[in-house]
Amino acid sequence: MRGFLGKGPKRVARFDHFLVRAVSRQPQGDHDVFFRELSAAATKGKLWFGIAGIMATFPGKPRRAALHGLLALGVASGVTNLVFKTALPRTRPLPEHLPIFRFVHPQPVSSSMPSGHSASAVAFAVGAGIVSPTLGALLTPIAAGVAYSRVHTGAHWPSDVVFGSALGAGAALLTRKWWPARPPEPTPRRTPAEAPAISDGEGLSIAVNVLGGSYSPETAELLKVIFPKAYIREIAEGEDVAAEIDAAATRPGTVALGVWGGDGTVGTAAAAAVEHSLPLLVLPGGTLNHFARDLGTSSIDDAIDAVTKGHAASVDLGHVVVQRGLPETPETTNLAMLNTASVGVYPNLVRRRERLQPAMGKPLAGLVASLRTFGVNSPTTLLVDGVKHKLWILYMGRGRFYPSDHAPLRRPVLDDGVFDLRMITADEPFARARLLWAVVTGTVAASKVTHLTEATTITVEAIGQPLVLAVDGEPKPGVRSATFTVKPRELTVYSPLPADGVDLPD
Repeated sequence: MRGFLGKGPKRVARFDHFLVRAVSRQPQGDHDVFFRELSAAATKGKLWFGIAGIMATFPGKPRRAALHGLLALGVASGVTNLVFKTALPRTRPLPEHLPIFRFVHPQPVSSSMPSGHSASAVAFAVGAGIVSPTLGALLTPIAAGVAYSRVHTGAHWPSDVVFGSALGAGAALLTRKWWPARPPEPTPRRTPAEAPAISDGEGLSIAVNVLGGSYSPETAELLKVIFPKAYIREIAEGEDVAAEIDAAATRPGTVALGVWGGDGTVGTAAAAAVEHSLPLLVLPGGTLNHFARDLGTSSIDDAIDAVTKGHAASVDLGHVVVQRGLPETPETTNLAMLNTASVGVYPNLVRRRERLQPAMGKPLAGLVASLRTFGVNSPTTLLVDGVKHKLWILYMGRGRFYPSDHAPLRRPVLDDGVFDLRMITADEPFARARLLWAVVTGTVAASKVTHLTEATTITVEAIGQPLVLAVDGEPKPGVRSATFTVKPRELTVYSPLPADGVDLPD
């Protein structure tokens, strides 16, 4: 066995010389110039930084693939040049091994083993391919060309290129452990439900919150034109929104409840619709309209089309029991939760991101807002399902949101029966530094400070000072505890049904 291992390096050297002689017998031609220029372009990663820059101009997968490719390249380059070139000294090919016109000038003076160009090329291609297999396939011939060019120009022996390529692939696969590829988003899906088709508004009672973000004096007049037989109740500033919505829902002859306003108003209307067994029509009148967007009714025309055709879906509803006030005399409040709830700095993060987004775009605004928020704010200590945590963010989505990081945006399925619980904690050593590094590198979802779970019931309790709990964007100060429960398919709501991914009723 020892004799076999001792002969290994000699056999590799003989095979290297055999392959180099085969390359040297190729006639001189334009390909010599091509490989020499390709090799030079890849020096110090210039070629890959240029390609990454082009990829980054396209949002989504191309941009993430570029970032992942550069991350893998950085790891491969560091390991190759700082570790293996020192540990494995080797002389590079000499002029007698190849025609002089093929040699790269100036000839590198570092160790020949392994090839840094090959390591970087393969790392970038494989790293980008982990995120986007299509881009990885397109980059593979370029990476292979760079790797071969190092042999063609006399900069490396073939075994240097093979070892460097293996290091590059290993570096890309290693980064996948802490920067995993994002799971694919499911196709938008709805569970159809029975609801009356209403074309002229007969039997429809609409509650309009005048404090809604898009409200104007013409709002009620517009709705009267669209639904001439509907009952329309404008809720003025200072009036009890819940009481007014309940009055609209219980008006004689009402067969469907409509609501114009933001997510907080819609949540109140959802609770009333469930209580009185009415389908809900959401007319997007708030600033953000997250629930309407997820329903597919992000415009008035979408909502009108759904209610006119009688297209409706069953969706889950979150129930929140909130304990406030003094411990000896607690006050209990029941809330409906359509979208999200949060504790900690998440509301500050969202506000900063939305303020910066018009000038910077969504990705950069999210990065800057995260750095500002996590760099300045302090974590909160509380109990989550009886376990003590020190955390920056507790974010809870009613349903699975995508992507799986600290800035979820989309919810393609509205009746999956779970809460999407995300915690960014400060329990771990160097938690703030870890978090800021994860934000910069886009690896929050895989960071040790991020905890992603799903549940059907969740309890949050304050330790010491009461919490500020935000439910569907509405802050609730003075909270001592809150219990969250999912009610599967409890709410019937008008919604355009997607062409694909439609479930049949059970």
